[in-house]
This record gives sequence, structure tokens and C-alpha cells, in this order.
Amino acid sequence: TTGLTPSPTPKSKLREGSFSSPSPAQVKVSKKHSLKLQKQSYKVEKKKAENEFQTTVNDTSVILLSDWLKVRSTLKNWSRMWCVLKPGVLIIFKNSKEKTWVGTVVLASSEIIERPSKKDGFCFKIYNALNQTIWTLKGPKGENVGVLSSSLPTSYLIFRAQSESDGRCWMDALELSRKCTNLLKKSTNMPSKTQDESYIDLVDLQQKLSLLGHNQQSIMQENNIECVSENQNSNTQTIEDSSAVDSLDSYQDIEIENKEIKATKYIAELGEEFGETGENSQTEVLAAESKNLVWALLKQLRPGMDLSKVVLPTFILEPRSFLDKLSDYYYHADLLSACENEKNPYMRMKLITKWYLSGFYKKPKGLKKPYNPILGETFRCMWDHPETNSSTYFLAEQVSHHPPVSAFVVVNRKDGFVVDGTILAKSKFYGNSISAVLEGTAKVTLLKHGEEYCFTMPYAHCKGIIYGKMTMEFGGKVHIHCEKTGYSSELDFKLKPLFGGGKLNEVSGRILIGKRALATLSGFWDEEVFLTDLNGGTVSRFWSPTKEVRQSRLKRYIVPLDDQGDFESENLWKKVSYAIENQDQIKATEEKFILEQAQRKRAKERTDCNDQWLAKYFDFNDKTNNWVYKHIDARPWDELNDIVQYEMDGNITTKTKHQTSPVRAGS
Repeated sequence: TTGLTPSPTPKSKLREGSFSSPSPAQVKVSKKHSLKLQKQSYKVEKKKAENEFQTTVNDTSVILLSDWLKVRSTLKNWSRMWCVLKPGVLIIFKNSKEKTWVGTVVLASSEIIERPSKKDGFCFKIYNALNQTIWTLKGPKGENVGVLSSSLPTSYLIFRAQSESDGRCWMDALELSRKCTNLLKKSTNMPSKTQDESYIDLVDLQQKLSLLGHNQQSIMQENNIECVSENQNSNTQTIEDSSAVDSLDSYQDIEIENKEIKATKYIAELGEEFGETGENSQTEVLAAESKNLVWALLKQLRPGMDLSKVVLPTFILEPRSFLDKLSDYYYHADLLSACENEKNPYMRMKLITKWYLSGFYKKPKGLKKPYNPILGETFRCMWDHPETNSSTYFLAEQVSHHPPVSAFVVVNRKDGFVVDGTILAKSKFYGNSISAVLEGTAKVTLLKHGEEYCFTMPYAHCKGIIYGKMTMEFGGKVHIHCEKTGYSSELDFKLKPLFGGGKLNEVSGRILIGKRALATLSGFWDEEVFLTDLNGGTVSRFWSPTKEVRQSRLKRYIVPLDDQGDFESENLWKKVSYAIENQDQIKATEEKFILEQAQRKRAKERTDCNDQWLAKYFDFNDKTNNWVYKHIDARPWDELNDIVQYEMDGNITTKTKHQTSPVRAGS
């Protein structure tokens, strides 16, 4: 060593594989240059978009639809104007020569809904959901002010077409124009074509629009259309009824204030009681004491006698009302929900038939009969549909005591169905047997398809009252029929033969189109029912209440007891039910007698005062001889306007963005 400290090796200015860090001045210059390039690119893209929009507006070959429409001013006067629909915009002129510009509506930020009106023709409304302006600032040729724009509303417009077909044609075309930013290829990017070649066939568009909800992407690609929104809105078919016009005076052209919904509180049902599967739950050997009571009762009866006025002993009663029992058919209402998007009418009939069979397998423990409802008694409940995020609401009312008539309605507008019916319950004594017959009809209405499926009910037959083992089963032929499609189902509930063996709960049937059978059904409704396709000969399991099916039942929700009115079923019968559940038949009989005596007293008071009893939730229709729910709304669900369905004090209604008038289904 020399004793000298070696000088440190100088660090390289360039690291391996990289350049040295730029100076702050260089960074500043680089950012400035980058920002300048971004601004230039922004101006180019902006100009390009403006040119494309202007080209679309001015190009006479790119037109979806043009025709005369009446437009309502802020003073509620109607003016006839020439309307030209292009991709993304609706241009309004004073005349068909398109020289006097009125205004241009931007459809991308607008919504389109049908609007009820007492006037002739068909009304629809274009509006901005946030109450912002729907107009562009300039016209097709750079105009700053439209000739009539000062007298037209800023956030909405109401149009009236000459006929319903014209109006729906406009709504379909507007919906397509609203969703699309680029319809076909702009004339600037295409070889020149004649107007006839470039003009879009509106009939073809309507056919394609009806398929938008099913396969929108393929249609868009076929027409070189770029979608703005992925939301689907398929064509809906409105059920028309002249009675809907009566309430149109209350319609307002304003958005509903965003108030908190006051809806009935529902709580989950704690648990369901199921009887045993098979024949065990439908047969019973009476105890000696009960047998003596039955003998005492039978001494008052004669074969063929109507039992509606006979007081039955409480030990044969199931601790719930008949109105509650009617709701057993809707634990599988998701089968009705599936009809909404099913395009094949034959498959819809199969779903309706399967739903019908799903309502029988829930049985009480032993041979039990629900309470005969008191006049004016009501019952309500609901089911949640997790898959569709919707709710099915059930409401029933005893609308007559002699004869005993029950009216009910089931509503799930979001899933597209309403069920309603009028049931007259009759019981007859035949010596060793009793039959409970449910007369009347009910119907399922599929709102989107505009179809009504009318159906009847089997009768309940109880035999072995005097001798033999007491057995309860269903019997009789029922029909499910859709007049619009021509499809129907026939089901034959067969009683077990008195001799020769056999099993309980056998059912057979057919599914038909007109008079031609397409499939047959056979099996046992509480075990398995098989479908045989008569075209291909294949056999498949159609219905079976397996353990998995029972576990998939929709959850039912009920009104808390403290929130129920005096005449709501659970609250009305609570003392009787409590006594039956505690096997205190004497107390149950006393409480039941108190309710029946109070009903007789009210009936006498009405007779003395010549006062007619009126139902709370249903009106009687003289033409159809049925009871119809007062608040029925049979409009197909509107994704643009309907927000949520709810129930309050027996009124099943829908919160909407804009006020609408309900449509009553034909009853």
C-alpha cells in the first residue's frame, strides 16, 4: 500500500438498461407537450362527433319515421306538427316541408311511456326523469330559437297519434332510436344510396323490436347498431277495458314526489304444519267421545241436505279460516312468474297446469276442516320471490254469508300475473259421506301476454262417517282453458274405488290445442305425475312434491297479530284457535258460539234498519256474476315508470315515477 486513500469510483450517469432521470425543466416541457396533444385530439374527436350528429340530423336518407302528430303546449292546447325521427333525436317542424324548425328532442337522456287520455287516438309522453331539459340548443341548420319552443314544456312533451296502432308504432321506433347511437352506417361512410334503399322498413323494425328482450345483441349486430344501454324492454300487450277511462280525470303531468312509502308491515311465518305423506294423513279413526258427537249431529241431518247452516263440532276444525286455506295454492307462485318470459303458449299452459297441481299436497294433521268465514272477514299475506326481486300479494274477503261466498285476488305485476276468483262453498250430506263442493271459477291473467286462464276446482269428499275408516280425498273433473291461445288442460281427480283396491289421490288428464290432445298426464298428485308427449312418445316426470320441492317453497309473510283489524282472520278467530291448539274443545265451542251469535245479531240489525251490507275490498259485477277487487291494476309492468309494488290497508298498488291510471282486467 502507498498510504494514499483511493478515490471513490464515480457513479455512472446511466444505470444499466435505463436512462438518467430527466430534469424538472424537461418534465415540465414534456407535460406541456402531452397536454397540447390531448387538447388537439379532444378537439378533433369533438368536431368529429358534432359532424356525425349534424350529418345524421341533416341527411334525408337516415330517417326512422316521419308523420304528423299532435303536440300539447304548456297551455294544454294541441298543435299538429310534422315529426321526423332519426337515431337519437326527434326533430319537430311546423309543416311537412321541414323548413320551419320548432325544436329537436334528445332521446338518449329521455324516457318514453304511454299516457292515458280521454281524447280520441293514442297518447304517449317523452320526458326527462330528472326534470332537465329535453331540447337541443340549436336546430338542424344552426337555428337558435324554434318557432314555437317558447310555448312547449322544457322537460317533457305529450304527443297524440291518430290511432293506437300508429301510437304504438311511434313508441317502438322511439325506443329503438333512444337506445341506439348509430343506426345503419352514416351516409358519410357509405357509398351513396337512393332514399328507398337507405330508408328503414318500419314494419321490419316492429318485428325486431318485439324480440329485443330476447336477443337484442344479434339484432343490433345485424343492423350495425351500437347500443347505448343494456336494459331490455320487450313489447307488452295492454289489457284494454273501457272502465279504465272513468278515472282518467285524476291524471297529472307531474312526477310523483319522492315520499316515503307507507306500506303494511309483514313478518315471516314461523313455521308450516304438514301432515304425513301418503294415505295416513287422509284417514282417521275417531275416538269414542268424538264418535258420539258425530252421531248426535247426524240425527239432525237428511241425505242431500246442505250443511252450510249446520254448526259443526270443533274437534273436526283446522285452526285457521277457509280464507287462509285458499292461499295454499301460491307457495309455488314462481311457476306463474316463469310464464312472463316464456314465449311458447304450449309451455305456458304446462307451467299453469303444474302450478295448479302444486296447491294440493299441503295437508293438515288428521281430517280437519277450516273455519267457515264470518261475513266481512278478511285475510292477507304475501310471498317474496328472491329470483325476481318481487312480491306476490294475497287478499281474500267473505263477501256473502248465505250463500257462503269468498272473493280473493293475488297480484304480482312485476312478474306479470294476477289471479282472482269467486268461490261458493257448498257441503252436502249423503249418509255415510259428506262432499264439499267449491262452485264458481277463478282465472290467472298473464299481463304481458294478455291471456286469461280460467279454471275450476275439484270437490272434497269425506266418507266413512258412520261405518268404516274416515277418509278424505279430492274428486271430479276440472278444466283450465285459455280462450286466446286455444290451449287447455283437463284433469280428472279420481276417488279411491270402494272395492278392488287402488290408491288415494290418483289424477289423470290431457293438455290440448283445440280438440287435439298434445300430451297426457297420469299419476298421484301427492307423489308423482308423469307427462306423455303424444307427438314423440316420450315420458317425463311432470310434477312431484319431493323434499327439494318442499324446501324451495316461497316464504310466506303475514301481518303481525297486533296490527290486524278486528275482522282479519287470525285476530277474529284467535280465541277459538288457542282453545283448539290446547285441546280445550269446550272453550273452543263457547268462543265459536260467541262469534256466530254476534254475526246473527249484526244481520238482524241490518234487517231491522233496512241497511244493505257492503263488501270492503270487492265490488259485485252483475254481468259476470263475480266479485271484482276494487283496486285491481292489470297494467303490464313498466320498467320505465313502475318502481315497486306494495300493499297498504288492503290496497295493492304500485309506486310509480309518474301518476298513471289502473287498467281493470275483464272480469
